Amino acid sequence: MTKCQIAYWACAAAVAGAGLGAAPPSAGHATHVVHPGESIQKAVDAAAPGDTVLVSPGTYHESVKVSTPRLTLRGTGLGTVIQPGTKKDANKCAENGNGICVVGPKGGNVEGVTVTSLTVTGFAKSGLFAMATDRLTVRNVTAVKNGVWGIAQQRSVRGVFRGNTARDNGDAGLFLANTITAEQGAADTRGTVVQGNRLEGNRIGVTVRRLRNLSVEGNLLTGNCAGVFVVGDENKPKAGLLTVRANSIQSNNKLCPKTERLPFLQGSGIVLTGAEDSLVTGNVITGNVGTSPLSGGIVLFKSFVGVTSERNRITHNLLQGNSPADLVNTDTGKGNTFTDNSCQASKPTGLC
Repeated sequence: MTKCQIAYWACAAAVAGAGLGAAPPSAGHATHVVHPGESIQKAVDAAAPGDTVLVSPGTYHESVKVSTPRLTLRGTGLGTVIQPGTKKDANKCAENGNGICVVGPKGGNVEGVTVTSLTVTGFAKSGLFAMATDRLTVRNVTAVKNGVWGIAQQRSVRGVFRGNTARDNGDAGLFLANTITAEQGAADTRGTVVQGNRLEGNRIGVTVRRLRNLSVEGNLLTGNCAGVFVVGDENKPKAGLLTVRANSIQSNNKLCPKTERLPFLQGSGIVLTGAEDSLVTGNVITGNVGTSPLSGGIVLFKSFVGVTSERNRITHNLLQGNSPADLVNTDTGKGNTFTDNSCQASKPTGLC
């Protein structure tokens, strides 16, 4: 790994370790402690803005909806586990198949919510789902074996996703999008950060769909069908104006069947399709091998709705042992540049 990547992982480990204990409450704010057999949702509903709900070690069978500004939902590490309820739950979060939902009010965003140091597993859709949030922080959360996404956010700004683990989820380990329910141009996330996460054994490690102005930095992505997807379409503005930097992307060679939107996936490191004005730099990408149209170390691919990628910069990446090539450009867009990358093979030749 590079020095930059080691620094990211050291930071992530420190954050994870710090999350194992309860932070002292701020002056004037209460801490609501939940014990096994008690309801997390009741404690959340009783909390005021700025309060902390501290969930003791144990397994809790419920879904939890958070809509209180500046609330912190904190577990005690891997010992705090949230799983689907054994009885019918009237909670909309449960009805939609999600574990934890952070959802803002109609026409606005919920601000400053933090979810940290717990595990969400076994939900039909998402372990953690966020919609209409501002400055949401998700830290040291483990999302395992959820049906669609491990951790997902839509229609939100200034989020921070740091030090999380998403493993063996049905689609993306970490999924960020403008919205999946309407055709819209890419949304400005106003600086969302995806940093120091471990994404392993998912269909796609990180999907960034129809978004602008964010960074994906210092993450470890391994054993997925594909590492990072940056996806745009024909709507305006295009996806892009983002940075994919200093990630370690290794052996994402799991085989996933085709879907309505994508062909089968295997051996994709970073894929840009329908994106513009983005920087891909300082990544270490090794051993991603497959025969999908999207296979390769770093792949620029004309989107399936015919939209090209333009003015993206692929520079100073270290690539080795990726197949069919370390760098692949099947896009016909203009202004894409490949400079100062350390690699052995490209399609077409001459990109290394």
